[in-house]
Amino acid sequence: MDIPYIVIDQLTPDQQQVWKTYFGDADRPRYIEEGIWRRTQEKATAEQSGWTAADDARRRIIHYRYRYSLVPTTAAPAIGLTDLYLYHSATAPADEIDAHHDALWDSLATGGWKEAPGGFLWTRRDLKCRITEHDAHPQDAAAGRTLPVGYRSLDVQIASVSYAPPPAVRQLPWNVLSTGIRCKDRPGTPTRVPDLSVLADLLPFQVEIGCGTSVEAGIPPLHRLHEIYRVTDRQGHEPREHRFTLSPTADTLLHEVLTEPEEKTAEFVEMFRACFLAEPTPAMWALKELKDAGHLVGPVIANNFDVLAARAGLNECFMRRYDQAVPDVEWVDGAKALLVVGLHADRRKVQARARARGMQVVYLDPEGFWRNGQFMPYPLEGPQDGDLVCRATAAEALPALVNLLRQHAG
Repeated sequence: MDIPYIVIDQLTPDQQQVWKTYFGDADRPRYIEEGIWRRTQEKATAEQSGWTAADDARRRIIHYRYRYSLVPTTAAPAIGLTDLYLYHSATAPADEIDAHHDALWDSLATGGWKEAPGGFLWTRRDLKCRITEHDAHPQDAAAGRTLPVGYRSLDVQIASVSYAPPPAVRQLPWNVLSTGIRCKDRPGTPTRVPDLSVLADLLPFQVEIGCGTSVEAGIPPLHRLHEIYRVTDRQGHEPREHRFTLSPTADTLLHEVLTEPEEKTAEFVEMFRACFLAEPTPAMWALKELKDAGHLVGPVIANNFDVLAARAGLNECFMRRYDQAVPDVEWVDGAKALLVVGLHADRRKVQARARARGMQVVYLDPEGFWRNGQFMPYPLEGPQDGDLVCRATAAEALPALVNLLRQHAG
């Protein structure tokens, strides 16, 4: 595979300006795409991990970090993937690790990788692959974690040949692992409301957005990343039914990368490409109008990496941070409510902090999604007693709120 890997070719002048304004000279490195999953087999995850007893302690860690840059071409510049880094760590009983090892060697041979001297590094054009086995993983030893007798680990690092991940990057997924698993909220009994007219009596308010607004812009939902990186087995229709991929023998991700890296990289860059090509939606412009009118205060608290809020002229407080367990929120004194739009798994407890400040929490979410012409229920996890829930889309409810507040002002 050649690096740079072209993601979007022949940018228009408008697209070049979008890159310069929101990616190249941005307030945070939006040209970096990063994701981490750590899936562990333990009692607390038994439903999705298959845990039954103490000897079930399989673990799978995936960390990807990609850098995108403008790439000159004979005509207009392109956006290219210039640094690729994928780390995969599997921990399982020794027989499963042995089978995993053999499958990797078969995949390397099928993919045409060449072995470098030393027996643990392979190359294929502009990619390199390093494989390391551990009877006891040094990260477990450093953290004082013990695993059942007979467990082993196998680490795979696939990167562009010119990229050497610094120690902080290599350490990041293990720091995330040490924070423990996310405990699901126990939903309370919120009050259903037909629209957002309740906010007329709760001005000004702040807003937190999730991937619901991104989906309305044509960006794939986040569970698409679970499909690409084989995080779950994708059986069943409801996302919370999906079981973790933990057994190395059932894990196809590395086989796909090693045998057909060009085809798999096309999937890896799919989300970034969709985010760059998306345009702010009517819901985003409605938030901008609410901001300009003084009804919405503070930055948009964003769990999204699509940049749509910024492109609509809104400041962002970006929450998807792996280097902070609890990222800061810029709260505004006098804000009476927090409107939570299209956000299911609040890993950082923003809503709990809003309640502690005495703010009314209002959710805007249809609590489901359409698939193949069928509406699939996807209930919210976080609403508590006293919260309000409006089961509408952002595209419907936010412009309607703008019109309502215009009428009140007129």
